Amino acid sequence: MASVYKSLSKTSKGANGTKDSLGGVKETAGKRNKQRVLMLTSRGVTYRHRHLLNDLHALLPHSRKDAKLDTKSKLYELNELAELYNCNNVFFFEARKGKDLYLWISKAPNGPTVKMHLQNMHTMEELHFTGNCLKGSRPILSFDKAFDGPPHLRVIKELLMHVFGAPKGARKTKPFVDHVMGFTIADGKIWIRCYQINETEAARQKTTADGTPVKTSTATPAAEQMPTATSTTAGGKDTEIQLVEIGPRFVMTPIVILESSFGGPAIYENKEFVSPNQVRSDQRRKKASTYARRSDKGLEREAKRGDLGLKTEGGRKKEKGELDNATLFA
Repeated sequence: MASVYKSLSKTSKGANGTKDSLGGVKETAGKRNKQRVLMLTSRGVTYRHRHLLNDLHALLPHSRKDAKLDTKSKLYELNELAELYNCNNVFFFEARKGKDLYLWISKAPNGPTVKMHLQNMHTMEELHFTGNCLKGSRPILSFDKAFDGPPHLRVIKELLMHVFGAPKGARKTKPFVDHVMGFTIADGKIWIRCYQINETEAARQKTTADGTPVKTSTATPAAEQMPTATSTTAGGKDTEIQLVEIGPRFVMTPIVILESSFGGPAIYENKEFVSPNQVRSDQRRKKASTYARRSDKGLEREAKRGDLGLKTEGGRKKEKGELDNATLFA
């Protein structure tokens, strides 16, 4: 009877549909928001890259983790893997030279696809934050106002909503909302943070004889410095809401957006992006130029000594003595 009731309740909904306030994806009548994410990496990832993927997999109940992909040139094979596992989103980590990490987010099988460079990665284990959330709970996605500006940022926002927004009623999800994922834009990069919504009962205020309030809360100084908000529950009690960071945290730099899934023409390209290989090449060239300047100064010093006659005696080459460095350290 329960299954019959569910089917009848779905068909009785209006044709306009509803909008999910957390994921931001509309659900029409008789049609559910089905989002599944395939998460995998390439060969050559480090332990920090692997731990970051595990943390994100634990935060996304609608994701499925697969083994490493052997190839880095035939990325279109990911569309077949996504179809095999019944996933319509692909979250792929591509490692280069064991140092650089690139993130591919694609909407399989028709696209679009965005490629980003990941920096400043910090996993949950190394951050040691006190925040915690229920495994399988749905997050609230908080986007910066700048995402509503340029067209390429609107495309990236839509892809992030489909990947990080757990759909309502999905498998392994729990009917709780206890954490927030924030997406902020600064310096042309996307900064991602995850916070726990910590709701505690408001501390009662005691007053002295002259009416001065005395705080009786036992909260730690770090928690007291965090911004708080006060709300009233259905029972009439005042509660304080705080945001405690959970982790992980990382920064993404958009590079290119492709029209189809892992292929097709580029509809956006970041002209300001400088590859890590170019940065390392400039650093090596700077060190080489420093050594070249030091060598040139040594040659100039030797030439000056020769012009002043400090290396010869009456036009003849100075003979080596017993205390000469070449003789002593021969």
